[in-house]
Amino acid sequence: MKLPIYLDYNATTPTDRRVLEAMLPYFSEHFGNASSKGHPYGWAADEAVEQARADVAALIGAQPREIVFTSGATEAANLAIKGAAEAYASKGRHIVTTQVEHRAVLESCKSLERRGFTVTYVPVNADGVVEIDALAAALTDQTTIVAVMWANNETGVMQPIPEINRVVRERGALLMTDATQAVGKVPVSVEHVDLLVCSAHKFYGPKGTGALWIRQSRPRVRLLRLLDGGGHEGGLRAGTQNVPGIVGMGAAARIALEELAGEQERLAALRDRFEADLARVLEGVQVQGKAAPRLPQTSSMTFKDVRAADLMLALRSLAVSAGSACSSGTPAPSHVLKAIGLSDDEAAATIRFSLGRFTTEEEIAFAVNEIARAVCEQRQAGPVAAG
Repeated sequence: MKLPIYLDYNATTPTDRRVLEAMLPYFSEHFGNASSKGHPYGWAADEAVEQARADVAALIGAQPREIVFTSGATEAANLAIKGAAEAYASKGRHIVTTQVEHRAVLESCKSLERRGFTVTYVPVNADGVVEIDALAAALTDQTTIVAVMWANNETGVMQPIPEINRVVRERGALLMTDATQAVGKVPVSVEHVDLLVCSAHKFYGPKGTGALWIRQSRPRVRLLRLLDGGGHEGGLRAGTQNVPGIVGMGAAARIALEELAGEQERLAALRDRFEADLARVLEGVQVQGKAAPRLPQTSSMTFKDVRAADLMLALRSLAVSAGSACSSGTPAPSHVLKAIGLSDDEAAATIRFSLGRFTTEEEIAFAVNEIARAVCEQRQAGPVAAG
């Protein structure tokens, strides 16, 4: 067993060796520019890009022509939200999102607010789920876009996308979803959304490659591009295509689709065992969002009378993430944990554990023992408060 044990798969996943093998030729013998249409080097690169486009589309139940490759989910989210807001500004300048979105979505909305758009941030319940009635009440005749993530990156809680879509469609708005944490981990279909964002490095592909799905019929969604230049990616994403990265994303999508059902079941069982074993050996442990539908591999756990920052320092044999984020070097409670009702002290006592393709039962058993030891030691050292 290799130490430290990696339990931070929601932050990034290791590139699968099968994905790396698919990518390597496109750094060397197949190095052509996919936009070079006049010779075999360009043809080979373009063929590989289009195959990857088909593979990513298949993973989410889409058509290849609806996929736009980007540098990652952040760029895709910016293009989706800002591009749609500007394209439909004549209809209205109101956007609705939730308080628990990823910063890529929240900051895109704040950018639009500075440009004269109005944004409503809908609260969630104690499990982190959007209340349909609250969302419906936030919509107006001026609402053009509703942005709701498929699954939360901190808690793993999944939103009721079909029900949300029904409310959004009734008001004639578009539904955009950040499915970065969900694609490749649980079944995801574009049936109930208009725009969808995902990233290769969250499902064992390379960093620096993402995709935006844009509905092309019933209705056909229009976007204004953010980057000016060549006519790459249907004119929506100027710049030379990252062929090796795109090939890697396609390979990762193929593998994820083939292994999804079995991996989802295995990880859910490992996660449930992990949570049950910790609850058995430790008092004062709370799993955030446990009553809601969750990703199979994510556990956001609050340890009473413990500071997550100190606990992580004591867990040198585990690679995990705190449930609170830092901004400009100043510790601040996670906006997600605050939105579901946690106090500053509770948020500062929360750690996210995320399992993945290479997590083993042996590693989980070891992690439970290490966490129990470290928590007991800190509790014996005396009470703590959020700093």
